[in-house]
Amino acid sequence: MADLFWLTEAQVARISPFFPLSHGVPRVDDQRVVSGIIHVIRNGLRWRDAPAEYGPHKTLYNRFIRWSRMGVFNRIFAGLAGRRGQPDRLMIDATHLKAHRTAASLLKKGLLPRCIGRTKGGLNSKLHAVCDGQGRPVLLLLTEGQMSDHKGAALMLPHLPQAKELLGDKGYDSCRFREALIARGIIPCIPSTRSRKIPIPYDKVLYRQRHRVENMFGRIKDWRRVAMRYDRCAHTFFSAICLAATVLFWINES
Repeated sequence: MADLFWLTEAQVARISPFFPLSHGVPRVDDQRVVSGIIHVIRNGLRWRDAPAEYGPHKTLYNRFIRWSRMGVFNRIFAGLAGRRGQPDRLMIDATHLKAHRTAASLLKKGLLPRCIGRTKGGLNSKLHAVCDGQGRPVLLLLTEGQMSDHKGAALMLPHLPQAKELLGDKGYDSCRFREALIARGIIPCIPSTRSRKIPIPYDKVLYRQRHRVENMFGRIKDWRRVAMRYDRCAHTFFSAICLAATVLFWINES
């Protein structure tokens, strides 16, 4: 089939250092299995509907679940994104990802959080992201849908790369966040909310570049199993997000 997705040998060589070691029986061909996983996530297929060219669908499912629990896909994204060094400019934003009713069937009480909340738009999760100046994600965080942008920014703040400036919308206008950025030597470029009696000036020309983080969210949501959450466990859904971000923005970087 012409529309099948296949990783090239060069792309597999870039991500293979993050694969876990194979003990005992050698693993099934990594290139074929990982390509099949990407095809399923990108096209929003059920695992049983994976094309036969990728091998047994049970192999694809088991590999994805096992490596998600091990954090393999998270390490691939973080490793490739970190190889580009410290960006000069950062952009921060968040978006909602709708959760299917099957994803919300997991019990709320458990060892791991579901990262599913209820807002006016129904059940959803929230993806917080920090991008570089070119709109490539460098930091991702998955939370419940009702979590505010302020709390998400506070959780990502200790892990922010060192940069000269950070662009954000009015949702990140708080004195605490601004002061924390300035303390780290990062200049905030954030418009003031209407509740501020004295608006804080910002670079309006520079702020126009913030559309790139919106474009990044749009590209990631083109992957159907990301735009609509079917995974009950948060770590498997976040693995799908990391895999989409890696393939779209980092796997071809030299």
